Amino acid sequence: MKVIFLQDVKGQGKKGQVKDLSEGYVRNFLLPQGLAKLASDGNLKTLELQSASEEKRKAKEKEDAQVLGKRLEEMTIVVKAKAGEGGRLFGAITSKQIAEALAAKGIKIDKRKIELEDPIRTLGVTQVPVKLHPEVKAKLNVQTAEE
Repeated sequence: MKVIFLQDVKGQGKKGQVKDLSEGYVRNFLLPQGLAKLASDGNLKTLELQSASEEKRKAKEKEDAQVLGKRLEEMTIVVKAKAGEGGRLFGAITSKQIAEALAAKGIKIDKRKIELEDPIRTLGVTQVPVKLHPEVKAKLNVQTAEE
């Protein structure tokens, strides 16, 4: 009996996958649990339309991330901090402070997307990688200025 999985089922299949399984397993477990539906012509057509719209949405997300990446690479964020002799900061600039500075300019990026290996501890310009999408990364210039 052919079914379309509505959710991931361990050992059987992933969401959206079409698979031929035993009738008893389908009727007694998958259908009552709402984990699958029968693979009729209408349901298969609906699955195709859903996967096409999902592909379109993912392509749009990637395109938006690329546009935002270009915008980020062109800008420089200025973060002010107290500094001592020789350009050393009292404390450090973290990804949270960079995210807040971006939010002040109207760009909302989660601090976890800012891939800062170590906090910035010196004055000057630092290039910080930002992961906007699994396939799109951008370099953001962060200038640390003395308060």
